[in-house]
Amino acid sequence: MIRGLPPLTAAARGFLSLGLTATLTTLRPDGTPHVAPVRFTFDASTGLARVTTRGGARKARNVSAGGPAARVALCQAEGFRWITLEGRASVTGDPVRLAEAVRRYTARYGAAPPAPPDLTVIEIAVDRLLSLNV
Repeated sequence: MIRGLPPLTAAARGFLSLGLTATLTTLRPDGTPHVAPVRFTFDASTGLARVTTRGGARKARNVSAGGPAARVALCQAEGFRWITLEGRASVTGDPVRLAEAVRRYTARYGAAPPAPPDLTVIEIAVDRLLSLNV
């Protein structure tokens, strides 16, 4: 359950388990938005979303540059249904946290994510959820 938010409905949990691509919006150092297609996982029990990526990717650099106040939006859409997860984000290469992200990604998408040498995970502590028709 996400702290401060009502529990996800069964329909929302089901929608977030589909093997769909989402968009991740981060802010560049100049304040302009950067939007990238991503695959992600979401743990409704902890409110933690995870996106694996290269450490040198623009999205990872944007989150790192934002420091502890970095906020992002992750939006999954299909037709007229969508859910946006918002929250504070951080980037880590911690092997235990990275292994958990890879495990969850593999379970959701049926294959492991790409594994570049600088693989990291963006962790998003979701504190706001917006949705339509889910």
